Amino acid sequence: MNKAAANSAEEDIESVPVSKIPVGVSSCLLGERVRYDGGHKGHSYITRTLGEYFEFYPFCPELNIGLGIPRKPIRLARSASKDVICVEINDPEKEYTDKLRDCANEQQAWHSKLCGYILKKDSPSCGMERVKIWDKAMPVREGVGIYAQQMMQNFPYLPVEEEGRMGDAVLRENFIQRVFVMRRWYRLQEEGLTIAALIDFHARHKLIIMSHDQNRYRELGRFVAGITKDTLHENSGQYLLQLMEALKIRATRKNHVNVLQHIQGYLKNYLDKDDKEELRQTIENYRIGQLPLIVPITLLNHFFRKHPDEYIANSWYMNPYPAELCLQNTI
Repeated sequence: MNKAAANSAEEDIESVPVSKIPVGVSSCLLGERVRYDGGHKGHSYITRTLGEYFEFYPFCPELNIGLGIPRKPIRLARSASKDVICVEINDPEKEYTDKLRDCANEQQAWHSKLCGYILKKDSPSCGMERVKIWDKAMPVREGVGIYAQQMMQNFPYLPVEEEGRMGDAVLRENFIQRVFVMRRWYRLQEEGLTIAALIDFHARHKLIIMSHDQNRYRELGRFVAGITKDTLHENSGQYLLQLMEALKIRATRKNHVNVLQHIQGYLKNYLDKDDKEELRQTIENYRIGQLPLIVPITLLNHFFRKHPDEYIANSWYMNPYPAELCLQNTI
């Protein structure tokens, strides 16, 4: 996305098909030849798999601030005052720190409509974490790309991930789950935020939150219970931030087992002895790593089709995103 395209991004997002989710992405990951050497870092999982569900909005901050193709590489460095700055690799007098920060701030109109953002790892402009900071002769991996850092400060609740971490099944599932939660949050806002609607939204996500962090689940429950009509709009943003912070925590197998056993309790008066044993053994096999999460969830869904429960049917835990993504097959 060049500068002119960036200016029209907000209008483009307004026309996203209802079935697709708006997600920002570093342009090079979609195969656009915008890197310093004129190359790209096209990522097939992003374009082919996620592209079925996400409407991508590619953006290259380095191109946006006027750096050409090809161009001299830039990197993060420690200044004399120990601040982290972004400079040209062979000419530290050419600094781009403020330009990249300003670039992120200038994109806030369309950033505010995104449900997620996928960044290029190791980039001095777009890297989410562990970017090299050069200090004298030795680099240390403790930096964040300047554009990415400012964007995440502007929108701390926004689901953000790097393409390099998408190979980790748990991190991949974590990110995509948060993107779908973010989409549902925007729909809640569009339909009209009320206390009843917020309570319903929270209730439908309770089991998901439990799978990430039991303490955060309880804290969020107390927070929602304390919201009144007068404080609803004031506190809704804080709720979203706390929710997204909780969901960033990796869901563990132990927490998933606790959730599965909690759901199992809703069937105790309906299953016969053999079905109860099959379900118990399936959850146990998942606990010890012999089965992926999709197996006990599929079995539970099968039993609830025979013995419907309104709370479970409405819970997003049982069907958090399209089955075609196959995320629960690998965790």
